[in-house]
Amino acid sequence: MRVHQLPETLINQIAAGEVIERPASVVKELVENAIDAGASRIEIATAAGGKALIRVIDDGLGMDAEDLALAIRRHCTSKIDQRLDDICTLGFRGEALPSIGSVARLTIRSRPKDTPHANEVSLAGGVPAPLKPAAANQGTTVEVRDLFFATPARLKFLKSDRAETAAITETVRRIAMAFPSVRFTLSGPDRSTLELPATGEDRLARIAQVLGKEFAVNTIELDAAREDVGLAGHIGLPTWNKANSLSQYAFVNGRPVQDKQILSAIRAAYSDTLPRGRYPVAVLWITIDPALVDVNVHPAKSDVRFRDPGLVRGLIVGAIRQALISGGDSASPSASAGLAQAFKSPESVQTDSAGGGMFHRDRFGATPAGSTTAGWRPATSPSRPLDGFGPGFSEPSQPEISEAAAPSARMGDTDIDPTAVEHPLGAARTQIHENYIVAQTRDGLVIVDQHAAHERLVFERFKTALKSGKVASQILLLPEIIDLPEDDCDRLAERAEDLAGLGLVLERFGPGAIAVRETPAMLGETDIAGLVRDLADEIAEWDSSSALRDRLEAVASTMACHGSVRSGRRLVPEEMNALLREMERTPGSGQCNHGRPTYIELKLEDIEKLFSRR
Repeated sequence: MRVHQLPETLINQIAAGEVIERPASVVKELVENAIDAGASRIEIATAAGGKALIRVIDDGLGMDAEDLALAIRRHCTSKIDQRLDDICTLGFRGEALPSIGSVARLTIRSRPKDTPHANEVSLAGGVPAPLKPAAANQGTTVEVRDLFFATPARLKFLKSDRAETAAITETVRRIAMAFPSVRFTLSGPDRSTLELPATGEDRLARIAQVLGKEFAVNTIELDAAREDVGLAGHIGLPTWNKANSLSQYAFVNGRPVQDKQILSAIRAAYSDTLPRGRYPVAVLWITIDPALVDVNVHPAKSDVRFRDPGLVRGLIVGAIRQALISGGDSASPSASAGLAQAFKSPESVQTDSAGGGMFHRDRFGATPAGSTTAGWRPATSPSRPLDGFGPGFSEPSQPEISEAAAPSARMGDTDIDPTAVEHPLGAARTQIHENYIVAQTRDGLVIVDQHAAHERLVFERFKTALKSGKVASQILLLPEIIDLPEDDCDRLAERAEDLAGLGLVLERFGPGAIAVRETPAMLGETDIAGLVRDLADEIAEWDSSSALRDRLEAVASTMACHGSVRSGRRLVPEEMNALLREMERTPGSGQCNHGRPTYIELKLEDIEKLFSRR
């Protein structure tokens, strides 16, 4: 076959394969166009998960007949002129509308301000219909019907209507968080209506609309800058975490992105504060000179490439860690609410079926006169005394202490400083189950896990020692030779000095091999080849050597666990108060090395609610 030019329709369908992956991609492109047009109100309607219908209505600037005729042609746009290094809009390629029209039935009605009527243009499978007058308000209405009818094979790769509906909802939520001054409405027969009123410049109010009201009380505000990069947003307390990374949102110059570099930086910032398999909550806004970031990496525009990725990563990691040091040691209000709920028995408050009144069981099983409830037994009561240590007061990862004496709630005759309750963690009043310190604060009480808290304190001392100088290394009797691709060897050789500061001494051993002569003494016996290969991969992707540092901190974490106060050890009041004061001075003391909370606070008003005093 001789070289020939493809038909315009086929070119658009090929482009649609990159730009339009699923109905959510259509919604993203159309909503971004509406925002670029200056819309203050955007209404989205879908049917059958967006496969049957997607309608987007905005009150933006609109297009006249000439612009409307060009809008459905490839590479026609009003958003850039000659340069790609100064992109300040969400869209700029001029591919979305013709790509959609090549695989679906597309209709666009638009009316600029102060024009007598609107105009309408249609595309069906890439074939345009003549432009004609239409009736419409100011702004633009875009309807997409029968998505992928012109390319039926693509329909086989779509998920169920429910899954596609959920993807569209998530897309709108992400864009809505980036633009709180715009009102969004998402409706249709395939969903419940989602309304997000405009909040002006109040980003936190918009985030609360999307992620829930508990977001505000469980997060810390960020505001940092370094050179030409600014960072703002909110990050979750380490004790308020999720089972996946779907609650991490990043915006670069207002553009929602799902960039691996940013997600990796968030993960690194929380590296020693979260349990394994848990993910932090974060909403970050990055502002940067458009010339220093490339948004033209992929047609979907969800990935970006920074000119100085190390600067951006360092800013994110440093700002988050500083914020966690400053305000991340507080107990999560959600955890406190869970504690209060744990004290409530599911049968402690019942409704009298005869009179509709409320009554409480007493601890001996008696019920108020006239109650219709019977058959209560102490052995089956959820309020019965615990048989030993219940699951809520145990550490499965540590050996059970079977011969510990029965715990006592009395502290003995000791002089207690009456002003100690003014400290953030208050004054120690007792120790229960030889592991939990109960402290009184000015307006509530705090329960501290003594082992988890002291483990964190010891771990922070290890980290300080690591930062104080060169890590001690151990000379290998025989150097270990590791075969690697030449590119990886070059990268490792370039970072040899940095790696030596972490206790790993290596050098080139021919064009395709690395000789390791010393390893960090703290690592002991380890898989040297695996470690070096992981380092090579990490340096190739992120240009960092954090993997080795993470290994060292993991060793320090294990050492801290064995060197801390164990469960089952009785502490005198002076020791308990000393532990509380050191926690107040130590950054990150709100979580242990494994990400579990070290203490939970219960306010006095919550305690009074448990006893119906409020």
